[in-house]
Formats: sequence, C-alpha cells, structure tokens
Amino acid sequence: MSNNTTRFSNRVDNYVKYRPDYPKEIISFLQEKYLLASDKTIADIGSGTGISSKLFLDNYYTVTGVEPNKEMRDKSEELLKSYPLFSTKNGTAENTTLPNNSVDAILVGQAFHWFDREKCKPEFERILKPKGLLVLIWNERLTDSEFEKEYDKLIIKHAIDYVSVDHRNIHDTDIHTFCSPNSIEKKIFPNQQIFDFEGLKGRLLSSSYMPTEEQDGFWEMIIDLEILYDKYQSNHRIIISYETKVYVSIF
Repeated sequence: MSNNTTRFSNRVDNYVKYRPDYPKEIISFLQEKYLLASDKTIADIGSGTGISSKLFLDNYYTVTGVEPNKEMRDKSEELLKSYPLFSTKNGTAENTTLPNNSVDAILVGQAFHWFDREKCKPEFERILKPKGLLVLIWNERLTDSEFEKEYDKLIIKHAIDYVSVDHRNIHDTDIHTFCSPNSIEKKIFPNQQIFDFEGLKGRLLSSSYMPTEEQDGFWEMIIDLEILYDKYQSNHRIIISYETKVYVSIF
C-alpha cells in the first residue's frame, strides 16, 4: 500500500492537465435519485488533485478530500483554494482520520482499486451517517475505434505494471461483494477528451504505470506514440472516449 500512495508523486502536473473530468450529469442523477442535496457533506477518499472534489464543490457541497500523497494533496489545495467549502486530510481509505458518523456521502473517483477493501469497509461504515451514500466513479477508457485499440496495445507494450494495477481488474461482482448486504445501482455516462499530440502525450504520462523520461523505454514509447498519432489524427486532433461508470450504494 505504501507504493500505491506514492506512485503518482512525479506525475502531478500531467495528472492535473490531462486526466478527464467527470460528467456534470452525475450531480443531477444523485440529487434526483438519491436526494443528495447540496447541503450534504462529502468525503472524497483518494481525492488526488481534486478532480472529483471540484465536481461537487461547483455544486456547493462541503467536501473533505482525504489523500495520503502529499504532492497531490498540496496541488488540490492550491487548485481549489477559492472554494471555502473544501478542506483536506492526510489520510487513507483504511484510516481516514475523520470523526464517526460525520459525512453524508463517500465519494471515490478513480481510486477504489487501490484500496484494501477488507480494511476500508469498516472505516467507511464508521464515518458515514446512517443511510449514507457510497459513490464510486471510474472513467473507463474505451477501445472501440481503431485508434483506441492500437493505443491500448501501445500501453500494454510499454507499461511497467499496467495489467496488475488496471482499475478494470475490479469487476461488478467485486463491488457488489464489497457493498453486501446493501444493494447497489450502476449508471453509465458518456465522456471524451480531444487532444493534440502534446495533450495525448500528457494523458499517457499521467498514468502511473507508464515509464518516465528517466526510465528505460521512454523514448521508444514516445516514438511509437508519434507514429500512432500521425496515423489517426484528423485536423491535428485525436479523440479518446470513455464510459464514466458510477456505482451508488446506501450504507
């Protein structure tokens, strides 16, 4: 777990610039279906640089970001300093440091696959108010277009540990087991990013499993990316499509 909490330390800038946001429709879905009004309190566990927190802060929720990685936590404080309802904690999913029954909802954006699920479930139950919500969100990159298929092959070819840490190793059955005996709802929203080459390069390098400039294989990877981009770009643009998967359970 210690490696998991530090593996993004040298990727903060690319993470901020090039990771996808989450669809705004998630908020209306939670408000209409689960009555998660904007006066509720949110614990964003594994909040990183604040991408998921900002979605809720823009809709006037009170958000506490719980993030063990100092570089990412500091960046979130810098980027979200204009939001008076945002604060951070140096904590983990297994030990949030938040008080008992203190939040109306737990939000986890693109981070649940890093958690020790046996240890964090009782922690989630401890900090949630009765009938509190657990909201798990992932932007899952699609491999439908020819470009997306070849881009995925490029990642597998050059990645350090992609297969072992890919969030797609978490399946619906794993999430149902974690939330049991509580029921769970899954909702999918479309999402996409449009990049020039520098954006595509930054998106690739924002992933913790890709080699950095100081590591072996970096320049071979960049050459392959340039070839791929030149093959598929249209008007100097490339599209990466996602399904944003949202899982909601009432604890």
